[in-house]
This record gives sequence, C-alpha cells and structure tokens, in this order.
Amino acid sequence: MQTAIDSVEGYRVWDSRGRPTVEVEVRLRDGSLGIGIAPAGASRGTNEASDLRDGGSAHGGFGVDTAVAHVNGLIRDTVLGLDGADQSLVDAALIEADGTPNKSRLGGNAVVATSMAVLKAAAAAAGQPVWRWLSAGAAVKMPLPMVQIFGGGAHAGRRTDIQDFMVMPVAAQSFDEAMVMCSDVYRQAGELMLQRGSHFGVADEGGWWPDFDSNEKALEMLTRAIDGAGYGQGEALIALDVAASEFGHGGRYKLALDGREYDTAGWLEQVTGWVERYPIMSIEDPVSEDDGEGMLAFTRAWGQRLQVIGDDYLVTNAARVTTAVQQGCCNAVLVKANQAGTISETLATVKAAKAAGWGTVVSARSGETEDTLIAHMAVGWSAGQLKVGSFSRSERMAKWNECLRIERSGQISAGPLWTGALPVPRRLVAGS
Repeated sequence: MQTAIDSVEGYRVWDSRGRPTVEVEVRLRDGSLGIGIAPAGASRGTNEASDLRDGGSAHGGFGVDTAVAHVNGLIRDTVLGLDGADQSLVDAALIEADGTPNKSRLGGNAVVATSMAVLKAAAAAAGQPVWRWLSAGAAVKMPLPMVQIFGGGAHAGRRTDIQDFMVMPVAAQSFDEAMVMCSDVYRQAGELMLQRGSHFGVADEGGWWPDFDSNEKALEMLTRAIDGAGYGQGEALIALDVAASEFGHGGRYKLALDGREYDTAGWLEQVTGWVERYPIMSIEDPVSEDDGEGMLAFTRAWGQRLQVIGDDYLVTNAARVTTAVQQGCCNAVLVKANQAGTISETLATVKAAKAAGWGTVVSARSGETEDTLIAHMAVGWSAGQLKVGSFSRSERMAKWNECLRIERSGQISAGPLWTGALPVPRRLVAGS
C-alpha cells in the first residue's frame, strides 16, 4: 500500500508568540510528505483539547519536550503502517492511544500536529492541493474573511474586556475584493488611532493595540473606520468576539475597563444596546461557557438577525453542537482543529453544524504559525467564513495570501462570499 504511513518525526518549533510548539513530519511509503504545526490559544474553553506543556522554568513553563517525545514514541508506534489516505482510521487510532476526553495524555498539540501532517501527506500522495482533497470532488466556494481591527482581551493585555473587534466585508464579490476592503478599514483605523495619539503598535493577532477608556469607544472607533474607508449601506459590518468566559462566571460579568459588574440580564441588556447602536452582524461567545440560560436568551432575542457563534461554549465538538441545536442556543460554530484535537473530529463538527443550517467559521488561534492548513479547510469544506486574525503579521497574512492563491486557481465557484441575511443598514457613529 503506497499510502501507508512510513515514518513519523516530531520536533520543537516556535509559534508567533515565541513559545515552543510541536511540528510533525509524516512520510508515506510513496515518499509523499506532510508537515503539521500545532497552534495555541490564549483564551481557551475548559472542554477543549489540552496542550501538553512541560512546566518548570524553561520557556516559561511552555516547553513541549514531553509532547514531542510522545510523537516520536507512542504516536509513531500507533500510526506506522496505517493507511495515510484514511484520515478517520488514523485519527481514531490516535484518539484510542490517548484514551482521555481532552487529549491530555499525549497532548492535544502532539495529536493535532500529527493529524494535520497525515492530511497533508495524503493530499500530496493524491497529487491534489489540500483543499481539493478535503472537498472530495464537491464544488466549493471561497470563505468570507472576518478580520480583526482592534485586538483586546487575552490578546492585548486585557486593554479592553472584549477580545476581538472585527470587520466583515459582506459586499465583497471575491476574496480579492474582500482583502482590499479589509485593508482599507484596517489602514483607516490606524490613521484614526494616530490622529488621537494612541497608535501603540499591534496585539497578538495583529490588530491595533487598543487604547480606549471604555469597550464601547472601540466600537465607535471601528464604526468610524468603516465610514472613513468609504463603505456604507451595510457593505462592511462589525463582528465581535466577546470571549465572555474571560470575564464572566456563574452568571456574573465584571468589566474591568468599564468598572462595572452585571448579572446575566444586565449584561445582555448592555450587549443589546451595542447591537442597536452599531452595525454589528456577528457576536461570538456573548456569554460565558457556563451560562446556558444566557446563551439561550441571547439566541432567542437576536438569532434571527445576527450570527451568534459558539466558541468556548461549543469547543469544536459535534456532540455539543447537536445539543445546542436541540436547545436553541447559537446559530453558528467556531471551528478550530486544535480545539477538537484531530481533523476527523473537526470535520464532524462542521457536518453537524451544516446539517442544522448553522454557519461555520474556521478559525486560527492567537498563538499561530506559518502553517496555512486552515485556509484549505475553509475552502475545501465550504465553511463559508474564515477568521485568521488581523491584516498584519506574517503568520496571519500567510493564510489570507493562501486563499488568494486558491481563488486564482480558477477551480472555485464564483459568486458573493456572504450569502446570509443582513440587518437593516445602520450608519450610526457617535457624535455624527
């Protein structure tokens, strides 16, 4: 069998925050090579796959020597000889070898890097780009980018409580046009920050470093940037990653920047006020992962008008998506391969969401690498949306540029990137 896994090698490399991470090389019997690199998140759901770190003083406790040793030991022994073209077979073997609910024995970083490498090797053996291999011959479309303009929360020293203030170029008719629109808004936001004397560099994911005296001021500034870039009538809209689990627990939400604390009802009233005042199209994790009643209330109130995304709330888990569908919580899922632990589990989540008519948003992590696999996942699975971070830093631009290359291949279905419903256009800018 020419696609049998012939060798597996694990190494320590470095992510975008200068922390160690796991790289895996998988070679098949026919010589086809796949390389996968595990990303790492700063804000993490409690139920997602767990990275294995060495602890201690070296590398600030973020070392991966143990995880790499697992790749070169039990993981290698587990997958050698298996058919690399059978992703579900290989991933099932990895899951069984680990034997824990969250990949904590072998390390989610070791397991996901191996799964990624197997996928790439299989595509190489088939002589296909990864996105085409993932599509299994089905027609695909380019995703709509969701680009961070201001980075906050765990990505920027918690300068704002809200984690990501993003733009969605919903009027774009091609990925290339979407990139131009995002570039315009990003540049305009930088110029506005410069004018107000608060241009202090960028956050973990490349968005402008926030310098605001309230969370709402960031929304005002982003709306001004969209307006200043010349996009009106709902051509470019706002997406928020609230990441509420970072400041909320047990039905209490404490905003350090605003100096206020809310119960669930009060917090949802605050978010509702933002939705009513600003051109917001999408909100991710509006409540904490332990606040099911809050998620249900928000989805009931806004699910027909907004995209309500579960991230920490769903942790790229098909069973959790199915349960949320039954409960009426959320209408979209954030998709992170390292959150699930394997490519097969990630795909199962995408399928569960699509079966319910939900949106799917393939996402990077704050600790990223030059690996461009998520671009291929977003296209090959026709996910609809891609969230990479901002419009700066090479680990981010590598993914955006890979999408441009895929679009140029001429094998992609044409048409508008955004096919969802849009709210009534609003051009509300405070003080205008």
